[in-house]
Amino acid sequence: MAILHVNESEFQKEVLESQKPVLLDFFATWCGPCKMLGQVLEELDKEQEDFRIVKVDIDENPSLASQWQVSSVPSLFFIKEGQVKDSAVGFLPKPVLVQKMKGL
Repeated sequence: MAILHVNESEFQKEVLESQKPVLLDFFATWCGPCKMLGQVLEELDKEQEDFRIVKVDIDENPSLASQWQVSSVPSLFFIKEGQVKDSAVGFLPKPVLVQKMKGL
């Protein structure tokens, strides 16, 4: 399964109505920690099928970033059945991401 990049029009369907738990990453292309996290998410996406990884570019979707109160990037939200179960700001190593997703 590939990492999905969504915009405001796709967000409801792809994130909040997803049948699988979602690891949601608000990022910016100019952000160093976001780039490091992006590499980890690419690895994670190839290794698992239990959850979806969805990315939102804050510069292309400012109203979504505002709606989700994203003030720093990367901002991660761990979502199950349309509800935020956990969140984090900043780079997280792969084992921590896996642990949080398995905990949903």
